[in-house]
Amino acid sequence: MVQNGLAPQSKMWNPWYGCHKLSEGCLNCYVYQGDARRGIDSTLISKTKSFDLPIQKKRNGEYKIPSGAMVYTCFTSDFLLREADEWRMEAWQMIRQRSDLHFLMITKRIDRLAQVLPDDWGDGYPHVTICCTVENQSRADYRLPIYRQAPIQHKIIICEPLLERIDLTPYDIGEWVEQVVVGGESGAEARECHFDWVMALQQLCVEQGVAFWFKQTGTRLVKDGKQYVIPRRLQHVQARKAGINYLSR
Repeated sequence: MVQNGLAPQSKMWNPWYGCHKLSEGCLNCYVYQGDARRGIDSTLISKTKSFDLPIQKKRNGEYKIPSGAMVYTCFTSDFLLREADEWRMEAWQMIRQRSDLHFLMITKRIDRLAQVLPDDWGDGYPHVTICCTVENQSRADYRLPIYRQAPIQHKIIICEPLLERIDLTPYDIGEWVEQVVVGGESGAEARECHFDWVMALQQLCVEQGVAFWFKQTGTRLVKDGKQYVIPRRLQHVQARKAGINYLSR
């Protein structure tokens, strides 16, 4: 479970870079925005220099990533991206080798998972969390039936950017989901996030005993009919001040 930001001991690992926009939540992708400022084509998929980071060692023979760390995996791409198929099995091998770490990845391509799993995956590696993004009801209704049946030991639903009210009640999340993470969209072109949408998800999580994390407000938060424009540096702080995070029973 991820709660209130990065784990105390954590590391980012981006084995490849670049992605293709897939659904409504990708419209104002933060990676695309950053790349545009630097003149980088976000659609060019490439293996990174840190591809083998999990197994890199120091001069003294110790791993650069210490045992017990949380490894946030492929946050500048999608681990299940089709263009990365040629590299993924090697990435899985490194993940298998570092069973002393916990790897967390977020995907919008859960429908590709069954095609790209390693032979020894079984019902999932116990040290891997695969999160599924559902930004609106349409994506929830398409992705969550696949996600629920997928052989993954640790599952987190990511409603970010939250673009509309999402009803998760048909999916009995209390039976199989560890956490729901919610956040608004950031940036100059950000779409509104309504606080009552956030609260509806929070209340469902409390009812069903699922951990809930209001990660960030987004740039345009609507509450009690009024839109608040919140600077990027304050979006996580303001979400935390709402006091609605919930640890599961």
